[in-house]
Amino acid sequence: MTMPGSESVEVVGGLLRSPVRAPEVGGFFDARTVAHSATQRAGSIHDDAVAQRLGFRGGTIAGSIHMDQFPPVLVEAFDQQWFETGSLSLGFRNATISGDPVVALVSQPERDGDVQVEVRTERTDGTLVASGTAAVGRPAEATFLHNIDLRPGDPAQLRILAGVEPGITKLAHTARIESEAIRGRIERGGLEDPLAWYAGPTPWGGPVAHPSALVQLLRNRGREFGPHTTEAVGLFGAIEIRHLAGPVFLDRDYQVEGEVVAVGSSPKTEYVWYDTRALDADDTLVASMRMQLRWMTASSPLYSDS
Repeated sequence: MTMPGSESVEVVGGLLRSPVRAPEVGGFFDARTVAHSATQRAGSIHDDAVAQRLGFRGGTIAGSIHMDQFPPVLVEAFDQQWFETGSLSLGFRNATISGDPVVALVSQPERDGDVQVEVRTERTDGTLVASGTAAVGRPAEATFLHNIDLRPGDPAQLRILAGVEPGITKLAHTARIESEAIRGRIERGGLEDPLAWYAGPTPWGGPVAHPSALVQLLRNRGREFGPHTTEAVGLFGAIEIRHLAGPVFLDRDYQVEGEVVAVGSSPKTEYVWYDTRALDADDTLVASMRMQLRWMTASSPLYSDS
């Protein structure tokens, strides 16, 4: 179908391919919107000096920003139904920095109806940035992230996330995505592949949420996982968004609820997996998210003896 407000999607090697994009770190910060306001503090992974000290090439592009390249391709694959019952489930493999050229690739569905396909994001040099699945409806197979065995780690080994427990640690807040802020972000070129639907009108009436705004609507507010997380540098490890009775509209309050589903550690990080859900004013379950957040142990004062 013809995309509203986006360049055409190409078919390359049997895959649907987005235009090449090179996001800039500064382009997605805006204190007036829920989108990325939580990352606008000194000392974040998006700062060159901080990221380089931790072994990255420079300040990293948030994984959720790369998700914004997918909707034009997903609507080409699934039609507008992706904004109603569609999902995008990604594990992030290699970080990108400002100016890295990237493309989104989606396998073509072999049938109509409830279907899931493989997707990935790559740098133009072939480096894999993210991989996973996208779907529409309710296909029988599990999404990429829901296929991961979330075995719990030893809580005694945790320092940054000490006291965070699956099923016990809860999340709850009310939030909205402000259309004025989204329009401003589009105007300054800070939103990858901005569909006309993000500013309205749309087939559903008012403007709808793009992936990175939906992520920020559904993510934690910075306090749920204990005080030590604010002392360490965090980054996204994996994100899945699902439209359950979508789309998610701008300028509308949603009640968000959720819980931790796993915590653990790796040689360089401590991490938490959690699920959240957005309900509208009628208590209709509209969207959900599964996220893995990671904190670099080398950035935490709790690991100064390591």
